[in-house]
Amino acid sequence: MAGDIVHRQLEVNGVELHVAECGEGPLVVLLHGWPELWFSWRHQLPVLAEAGYHVVAPDQRGYGRSQRPEAVEDYDIVHLGDDVLGLIDAFGEDRAVVAGHDWGSMVGWYLAQAAPERLQGFAALSIPFWPRPPKPPTAVWKDVFGDRFFYMLHFQTPGVADAQLDADPGASLRLVMRRVSQDVFDGTAAEIPPVFKWMGDDEFAVYETEFRRTGFTGGINWYRNVDRNWELTAAIADREIDLPTMFLAGERDPVLAFIPVEPMRQQVTDLREFVLVPGGGHWIQQERPAETNAALLRFLAGLGR
Repeated sequence: MAGDIVHRQLEVNGVELHVAECGEGPLVVLLHGWPELWFSWRHQLPVLAEAGYHVVAPDQRGYGRSQRPEAVEDYDIVHLGDDVLGLIDAFGEDRAVVAGHDWGSMVGWYLAQAAPERLQGFAALSIPFWPRPPKPPTAVWKDVFGDRFFYMLHFQTPGVADAQLDADPGASLRLVMRRVSQDVFDGTAAEIPPVFKWMGDDEFAVYETEFRRTGFTGGINWYRNVDRNWELTAAIADREIDLPTMFLAGERDPVLAFIPVEPMRQQVTDLREFVLVPGGGHWIQQERPAETNAALLRFLAGLGR
């Protein structure tokens, strides 16, 4: 059946990636963020498959059942983008529609500039296009935050944040997920023991089990490459993004407070939809699956076959 999810391991770009897939038709690749898994797209996989698409959601490198290289530089944006291109090749396609959430959006934006001929369209969830700053991101953040805590700066020192998060993966995931979810705004975040209105205990257990097994280092290593990514993308940073795109985020997503959306419009020339979901937080495809699915289906339909 179109909605049946099949799991397998694929060798691409020098790593083994675990993928969840279902359906037949044009290829759609769904890229999760931090700290997530393929499972973050559980509400989208069967719906898009039923609509006539071949939908693939990998555990990206460093996560879940995919390989976790030891070298920090193996998580730079070129490696991450090439993983996606390798998946498209592995499925025998020249192009695919890519949808990304959080860090998955960052990978998608990179591909939209570096390899637009391989994308039929791109849907970014939660993270708008961020034009290249005049100096490395960590320097920008130090200017903005000074001596105040900012998690992306905290993540830069190998081993420190990893150990803190690994000490109790369940508590760490609850803290991270709840702090930027819609629950923060409706009072649910204060409940003890913590619960999610948008995710059942059995669903949360999928995340907790995997991160207890793998730890958080793989995903944190993505953050440790932000300055390297800034250097690697210098040659393509000014390219316009003229392939069909969509942006979707929760209206209450805190990310939008420090990554403004308006600069995106200067370089993204074919922004077909800009969707802010009322009341939604950062984990938009999980918190508001119906609205997310409807927007994705509209976008895909507009691309044709």
